[in-house]
Amino acid sequence: MNRNVATILAIILVVIGVIGYGSVFAVHETQQALLLQFGNPIKTVQNSGLNFKMPFVQNVQFMEKRILDFDAPPVEAVAADKKRIVVDAYARFRISDPLKFYQTVNNEVTARNRMAPIVNSSLRNVIGRVKLETMLSGERSKLMHEIRGLVNDEAGKLGIEIIDVRIKRADLPEANSQAVYDLMRAERKRIATEIRAEGAERSQKITATADRQRTVLLADAQKSSEIMRGEGDALRNKVFADAYTKDPEFFAFYRSLQAYRTALQSGDTTMVLSPNSDFFSYFGDSRGRRDKAKE
Repeated sequence: MNRNVATILAIILVVIGVIGYGSVFAVHETQQALLLQFGNPIKTVQNSGLNFKMPFVQNVQFMEKRILDFDAPPVEAVAADKKRIVVDAYARFRISDPLKFYQTVNNEVTARNRMAPIVNSSLRNVIGRVKLETMLSGERSKLMHEIRGLVNDEAGKLGIEIIDVRIKRADLPEANSQAVYDLMRAERKRIATEIRAEGAERSQKITATADRQRTVLLADAQKSSEIMRGEGDALRNKVFADAYTKDPEFFAFYRSLQAYRTALQSGDTTMVLSPNSDFFSYFGDSRGRRDKAKE
C-alpha cells in the first residue's frame, strides 16, 4: 500500500514539474516573444525576464530584437540619362512590431524574401529620377535617405523598421563595361599618338635648330680662322720683308736653310747637282759667299 502511494506521489510530482516547466518561459535580452494560444497571438513580450503561460494551450514564438542585416540581390536600374547601372545594396532592419511581423511574414526567411523586391523597387524608383553622375557625387547620401524612406514605408507594413540602406557597389553592366573600356582604351591610344607626334615634331625642330646653330658656329669659326690665318700670313710676310730690308744676306741664308731642310728631309734623297750650283753656295767659302751676295 505504501509503495503504491509513493508511486502516485512520484507521478503527481512529475506531472506538476512538467506543468510548472511548461508554464514558464524566459525571454533573453536580445529577443522578443509572441504568446500564442492555439496558434492565435494573444500577447507580445518585449521585455527580458521570466514570464508565465498556460501549458499545453499556449506556446511562445521568439523573434530577434537586435538589428539584422539584409543583403539585397543586385538589380539593374536605368538612370534619368538612360544609362544602365547594376546596383548592389544592403539594408539594416529590426522587427519593430512582432504581432504584425508574425501575421504578415511569420519568420525571418519569408521577411527577407519579401524585402528583396521592396528594396530593389525603391532603388529603381529613385535612380530612375537622377542622372548617373549624381549617383557618384556628394548627393549620394541624400539619395540613400530617400531610398530608406521608400523602403521603410513598405517594410512598415510587415512589422519591420528599416534602420539604414546603403549601396555597396554600383557598376555598369558587363556589355557596357566592355564598351566603356574599349572607348577609354581607344581614347588613351589617341592621346598617346598625339603626344608621340608632338614629341617627334619637337625633336625635329630641336634637331633643325641645333644643326643650324652648328652650321653658323662652324662658319663663324672658319671665318675667324681664315681672318686670323690671313693676318698671320700678312704679319709673317711683313716680318720677312722687314728682315730682308735690314739684312738681305741673312735673309738669303735663312731661305737657303729652309730649302735644305725641305729637300733633305726624308734622308734617302739623292741629288745630282753641279758643285758650282747656287743651291750649295753656302757650303763653300763664306767670304766668297758674301762677295757674291754683294754682287
